[in-house]
Amino acid sequence: MSDRIVFLASRNAKKLGEMQRILAEVASGVVVVGLDEVAAYDEPVEDQPGFEGNALLKARAGLTATGLPTLADDSGLCVDALNGMPGVLSARWAGPPKSDARNNELLLAQLADVPDERRTAHFTCAVAYCHPDGTTHVVHGHMPGRVAREPRGSGGFGYDVLFVADELAEVDGREVTTAELDAADKDRISHRGKALAEIAPLVAASFGS
Repeated sequence: MSDRIVFLASRNAKKLGEMQRILAEVASGVVVVGLDEVAAYDEPVEDQPGFEGNALLKARAGLTATGLPTLADDSGLCVDALNGMPGVLSARWAGPPKSDARNNELLLAQLADVPDERRTAHFTCAVAYCHPDGTTHVVHGHMPGRVAREPRGSGGFGYDVLFVADELAEVDGREVTTAELDAADKDRISHRGKALAEIAPLVAASFGS
């Protein structure tokens, strides 16, 4: 493999593309690879109580298994009316098997009687970077907003179809979910985009860029 490869411990093609776009701005020539491009290994159970703990767990496991500088994130939707849940359980809120559609349906059902002014929420993200030289970095990103009453849009993933971000709630006078934003706008305002933008220069520096 090239010596300018960073491993992102994820199979999510949209996360991989997001990291590649953001990293390219500060470190040209660094290639991002995902779980499907490395030898299979036993992925850790995400059993930590917070986002940072799970991100570190995955990054350390990825580094040990591949020997590559490794990035991992843990993120989720924290809904005020649900006391901060689904939180770290966001991806598996509706139980196995994992399903974005089922998670969204359950969330809407749980908030069915909650008035608009109390549907506030925020996405949060922790990104960990572990380098073979022993260096470890963790950064955080947040995106405040609220939960819409019906899914809209085909971009993004997870709860994007239900989330209206405070920073970009309207486009051309129409309310939009983060699933209706183009990639550049979402990268700029999203919890993960902010965290990746903060950690990208640290990744670049580790490659001498």
